[in-house]
Amino acid sequence: MTPMTFLIPTLTAIALTLAMLTSAMAVETITLHRQDGRAFEIAVDAPSGMACRGIALISPGAGGSAKGYRYLGEAMASLGYLSVVIGHPESGRRALREHIRGQGLREGLADLITEPQAYEGRFMDIAAAKSWASARCRARDAILIGHSMGAATAMIEAGAHNRLGLQGTDAFAAYIALSPQGSGPIFPENAWTGLRKPTLLLTGTRDTELGGGSWETRTEPFAGMPPGCKWLGVIEGATHMNFAGNGLAQRTETLVTQTIGAFLEARERGGCMPPPRSRGIEITAR
Repeated sequence: MTPMTFLIPTLTAIALTLAMLTSAMAVETITLHRQDGRAFEIAVDAPSGMACRGIALISPGAGGSAKGYRYLGEAMASLGYLSVVIGHPESGRRALREHIRGQGLREGLADLITEPQAYEGRFMDIAAAKSWASARCRARDAILIGHSMGAATAMIEAGAHNRLGLQGTDAFAAYIALSPQGSGPIFPENAWTGLRKPTLLLTGTRDTELGGGSWETRTEPFAGMPPGCKWLGVIEGATHMNFAGNGLAQRTETLVTQTIGAFLEARERGGCMPPPRSRGIEITAR
């Protein structure tokens, strides 16, 4: 199948914006306990005034917490999903501080994002959060969204081969990866050939790799995936931290949430047909 290049639809953008303005979000912070007994926090955005469409779990990047990624939580709730932002203890703020002490930010981050035990903890957090959310939303649709280290988490969970000895369960209906990693210390070449589920990848033209590599390395997973409801979106000028909702990120946040809405709508219609062109983000579909 020949990849198709296009941009997000204006009507979907308007619909999602209106939904976010008119939906009253019920935000709640809850402490859960996972399989090994360790406690962790989740921040919950519940859809208001509509039936639950499914659950959306959001896995932050290294150093992130349940208090971040509010724009994603609100957007998913506005689309009808019970949205859960997960705080991962083994790779949250305290863990990052411990890793960077004595070796610097870049080295500490590189160490943390390649630590198998940190991902094992993340998978336990995700399993517990999924079980909690599924008991409160009768719809079967379940989506895993991740940024940076969370994107690596999502890709491993979806079945990507990795250098860390980890095995995902492919337990979600669709995956969304913001700032995904190409081949390197986490993933070998051709790591994504077995990913069959609908997948949306998003990056930006200023979303450089931790080691200084070009943002274009983040498009490698898309090139290596088999066709079938796979989208790659590249936002002009977007930085790595823009996807986390930090800094002057409103434009990026808007394009991210609009694209997610368009992707999920196309997936539900069947065929994942491309939307009409618009400005600000170039999308390739296969």
